[in-house]
Order: sequence, then structure tokens, then C-alpha cells
Amino acid sequence: MSALVIAEHDQGHLKAATLHAVTAALALGGDVDVLVAGLDAGAVAQAAAQVAGVNQVLHADGAALKDGLAENLTAQILQIVGTGATRAYSHVLFAATASGKNVAPRLAAKLDVAQISEITRVISADTFERPIYAGNAVATVQSLDAIKVITVRTTGFDAAAASGGAASVASVAAVMDAGTSRFLGREVTKNDRPELTAAKIIVSGGRALGSSDKFNEVLMPLADKLGAALGASRAAVDAGYAPNDWQVGQTGKIVAPQLYIAAGISGAIQHLAGMKDSKVIVAINKDPEAPIFSVADYGLEADLFAAVPELVKAL
Repeated sequence: MSALVIAEHDQGHLKAATLHAVTAALALGGDVDVLVAGLDAGAVAQAAAQVAGVNQVLHADGAALKDGLAENLTAQILQIVGTGATRAYSHVLFAATASGKNVAPRLAAKLDVAQISEITRVISADTFERPIYAGNAVATVQSLDAIKVITVRTTGFDAAAASGGAASVASVAAVMDAGTSRFLGREVTKNDRPELTAAKIIVSGGRALGSSDKFNEVLMPLADKLGAALGASRAAVDAGYAPNDWQVGQTGKIVAPQLYIAAGISGAIQHLAGMKDSKVIVAINKDPEAPIFSVADYGLEADLFAAVPELVKAL
């Protein structure tokens, strides 16, 4: 039994989500290989080889793989995994990110197997746990498919150590462009703050802030003091107070930082599903009946416009 983890990267750096997927793969009990598919991504392959627990890194280098198109990346994985009795891997794992969720369903369909989505625990090689009903219940899922295609919820597994490994790097032939899709462009949001899904501290705001100006005026100084990423509830995003990529929740990003500060967030169920695994949750809300207090480790019943500036001064 062996597992193949599909590395997520930007051609130059291995993304942290991959480290969580490696930990999940190691829990299966067999060898763990990593596929780095891209163009001129040799540095990523070397970084993947240093990850603790990785047995071998497969490096596919080709122009068709540069932009991570699902059609081309799926073809590359199929070429490596093989078919029928000659299959080289029993499990293929992706991080449950936008990239992983884009490729995994296509791979599962091509292999004619059921995808196992967003696992948070490995019970055995064929049995897993995954949250359902916005995280209010946990389903135990068993798959008898010969090969299992899995996405890993990164908050459910610790990151594997990025150093200490000594895996070999093997080059594999890159596939040609499938010609079924075309990459047109990418608009990348530049942010000096930590990436939301990888941040150790997150300061989030809700609709109670009232405007994007107040969002920046009140929460940014606190985030600056703590070196935190900024997040937002769906209500705040829908109201235009914060950009889409700040949204935390079931329909946004799933996070589990060491510290999560929720200011002016009532605690809708879809928001709680995205952050309730945070190690320490601090809620600031003037409504004592706000659902956010039910999951908070520390709750402050106060007006955020007074409490947050006082907290900044105290820091």
C-alpha cells in the first residue's frame, strides 16, 4: 500500500497545505510519495524532498503543467498511478483547497471511483472521518474502491515537518497539453499579512462594523499589533466591508489558528463551521445571546468600537 500526495505550489514554493496532506497520508501506514507537477519547479521538488516522512518525490516538468489546469494535471496523475492491476498507488491525496477541489473530482471520475471529501481523521486504510451538516456531525466513511481519491481538510491534521526528510527526487515524463481548456490569466491579491488558512492568529470582523472604512480603522491596528491575518464573516463580505478572500466559514475558508478573535460576529452556523476548531477563540460582541459565545473560550460583552481600541492600547 502506498499513497501519492499531489503537491500544491506556485512554481517556486511548496504551499503549507501540502504538509497537512502528507500527515494524513502518513496515517495510512504505507509509503508516501509526492508529485510536484509544474514548469521550472525544481526548487519545489527539492523542498518536498525535505519533508519528514516522504519516501520519494516525482517531478514532472512541462509547459502544460505550469498553470495547474485540471485536465492536464489529471492526465499527469493518471499516467503515474496506472490502471487496473498495474496501479502503483492505493491512495491519491489532495489538500482540500481551491486547487485540490478543482482536480480531485475529475481524477475520481476518470478512475470511476467515489471521491472521499475533506477527511479530518484516518481510521484505517479504507475508513475515514469527515464533517457533515456544517460540522455539526461527523460521518465515518468506508471505501472499498481499489484506489481512493481523497481531499484532506488541513485543519484536521498537523503539518508535517518541512525539514528533516531525505527523499529521493525522480523525474517523470510530463504529459502534453490536453487542449480541452486554456489558461487566460490570474489576478493575484498581494497582501503583506499571513495567508488566512496558514495564519497562527486571525482577527475577524462582522457586519456590526458598519463599513469598510470602520473595518480597516478598527481591526487593522489590532491585526498589526498581533501580526495577524484579517478575516471576515460572510455578512461582512456580502456587504462589501471586506474582500471575498477574507471570508471565513463553510462557504469561505476553513481555518484553525492558535488564536481567533471575532469582533462583531454573531456566529452564524456557516461561520462557526469554518473556525470552531481554532485553539483559542475570543469573541467581542455586545449581544449576550450571540451564538459566537457558545464556542468562545473567552467572551467579552462590549461594544467593539470601544473594546478593540482599548485592547490595542493595552498591547
